[in-house]
Amino acid sequence: MFTGIVQGMGQIKHIHEGQDKRSFIITLPPELSQSVAIGASVATNGTCLTVTEQQGHNLYFDVIGQTLALTNLGNAQVGDKVNIERSLKFGDELGGHIISGHVTTGVAITDIEQTADNTTIWFALPKEHQKHVLPQGFIGLNGCSLTIAKVEAERFCVCLIPETLRVTTFGSAKVGDLINMEIDNQTQTIVATVERVLAEQGKCC
Repeated sequence: MFTGIVQGMGQIKHIHEGQDKRSFIITLPPELSQSVAIGASVATNGTCLTVTEQQGHNLYFDVIGQTLALTNLGNAQVGDKVNIERSLKFGDELGGHIISGHVTTGVAITDIEQTADNTTIWFALPKEHQKHVLPQGFIGLNGCSLTIAKVEAERFCVCLIPETLRVTTFGSAKVGDLINMEIDNQTQTIVATVERVLAEQGKCC
């Protein structure tokens, strides 16, 4: 489990293409590569990956085809930076919201609006997830716990402060970039429960 508070950025050092999988070597900042156990979970752009090997500040991960198809790790390139968060420990401060690292889908950046003190990023909103994305609700985007600012028919936006841009990959984001989105689990559960109850009452198809 993770909090959605990105701790730093790693850089993809090497990618080995296998059969229906990719193996990544990602270089982490020194402070994030300490005391990493083989088998530990690390959120990489919001995707929960398992450490298979460590050499110094380099961590090794295997990513299977299903994850590659669902997340932006499928089109990642050597040299790309990724958001990193180590897994939550008992007693850690929960500054964001609980994130599982199980990405729901990828969403494209459709517009970036910048002012002196604020950056607003708009994302395409898939029809099947319009019921899950609500103003002032939580959303996980590339592993960042963010508050949804506005929701329109086919898009939604978040507002980012300069610090978030500095410590995450959103500082270099561009229109067209594919971003990993994880729907807030509590919201998803509530929506599914309400739909089920209404369906049982014959009020919902």
